[in-house]
Amino acid sequence: MMDKNKLEQQITVDCSFMKELERFGLDKAYDCFNCGTCVAVCPLGADHFPREIIRYAQLGAKGKIIEKAYELWRCLHCGLCIHTCPRGADPGELIMGLRRYMIHLWRKQNHV
Repeated sequence: MMDKNKLEQQITVDCSFMKELERFGLDKAYDCFNCGTCVAVCPLGADHFPREIIRYAQLGAKGKIIEKAYELWRCLHCGLCIHTCPRGADPGELIMGLRRYMIHLWRKQNHV
């Protein structure tokens, strides 16, 4: 039997999540191949931000994005990641799209 902590650490994958995120402007998320350039140039880059949360979006790990939603507001949208991304994935806009998604969820739940 698996203990409670291990169950909470499991990631649920929703294969339709990326399609859902297109409504919020995340149409380039699959362009990212997680090279880490955005993490290297981000003035606030620590703990794999923003690469980790973009990877969660790609995997359809909606629960992990909701769990780490506070990280989305760390982004200053300074544009350094946008200018250095070798794939043109536009990590800054991906973060903005995830913010729009979270605000949508919060409004649905009457938190905003």
